[in-house]
Amino acid sequence: MPFKPKFSITATIATSLMRIEGAKQAVQDLPITAAVLATLRETARLYSTHYSTMIEGNRLTQEQVSKVVGRRQHFPGRERDEEEVLGYYAALGRVEKIAAALSPISETDIETLHALVMAEGRTKIKPTPYRDGQNVIRDSRSRGIVYMPPEAKDVASLMKALVEWIAAPVAAALPGPIRAGIAHYQFATIHPYYDGNGRTARLLTTLILHLGGYGLKGLYSLEEYYARDLGSYYEALSIGPSHNYYEGRATADITKWVEYFCAGMADSFESVRRRAQEAAGSGASDRSQAAAPARSQAAYSPRAVSR
Repeated sequence: MPFKPKFSITATIATSLMRIEGAKQAVQDLPITAAVLATLRETARLYSTHYSTMIEGNRLTQEQVSKVVGRRQHFPGRERDEEEVLGYYAALGRVEKIAAALSPISETDIETLHALVMAEGRTKIKPTPYRDGQNVIRDSRSRGIVYMPPEAKDVASLMKALVEWIAAPVAAALPGPIRAGIAHYQFATIHPYYDGNGRTARLLTTLILHLGGYGLKGLYSLEEYYARDLGSYYEALSIGPSHNYYEGRATADITKWVEYFCAGMADSFESVRRRAQEAAGSGASDRSQAAAPARSQAAYSPRAVSR
C-alpha cells in the first residue's frame, strides 16, 4: 500500500517554517570567504558526527571525536565508539556526494548509508539488506518493550513505499522541512535494520534537506538539537496508542512530530546564522557553491537495546 502520512500544518509549524526561511536567506546573503566556509562546514560535520553517535550512547567527547576523525587517534576502551564515529563521518561524506548527483533517492542509497554507518570506518562496503527477523526496542533499565516494529516480511514493501513517497509529487509539493521530517519519522517507524536505524534516519533527513534546497552550505547540525534534550526527541517520536506497529502506530497522526522537527530545524538554522554572521566579519565574498544545489523548493527510549 502507498505511504500516506497523516498530519496537519499548524500555526506552530507555519511559524517554524518562516523562521527557517528567514535564517536560510540570511546565511545565503552573508559574505563569507571560501576558507572560512570550509572551516565552518568541517565543524558542522564533526558536530553532527559527535551528537548523532552520542544519542546512541557513544562516550567520546567532541574533542575526542575531532582527534579520531582528523588524526585517527585511539582511546583505550573506546574502540567501538571510535568505529561508530568513523562510520558516521564517512556516511556524511556520502550524503554530500549523493546530493550533488541530483538524482532521486533510491533504496540502494539508503542501504549504502546504513552500510557506512556500520562499516567501522572501512571504505569498501556493500549496501546492507533489510533485517530478516523481528527486532524489539526495550528500555535499557526496565527491559520493558518501548516499540515493536513491523515484522520482517513487511519491511521491504514499507521501505519501497517510503522511497516512492519521497519522490512523488504529493511530497514534492510540501515544504522541504516537512518532507524531511516525515521521512525521518517513517524510517524510524519501519526500523528496517537490527542496529543503526537512528543514525541512518538522521542521515536520510540530511540528504532530503540538501536535495530540497536546505543544505545551508553544509553548516548546520540537526543532531545537536536532538542531543540537547533526548527526552523530547524520544517523546516526539513515540506516537500512537500502542508500542506495537500494527496497533495504531502505522495510522497515527504525526503532527506532534512534525512540529518538533520543524522547531528544531528553525533553531539549528538560526544558530548557523549567528555563527556565520560572526565569521563574516572580514566582508570577503563567498564564491563557493552550497553543499548540494537545490532541486526543489517546494529512536524511542534512552539507550534502547536495538538502535
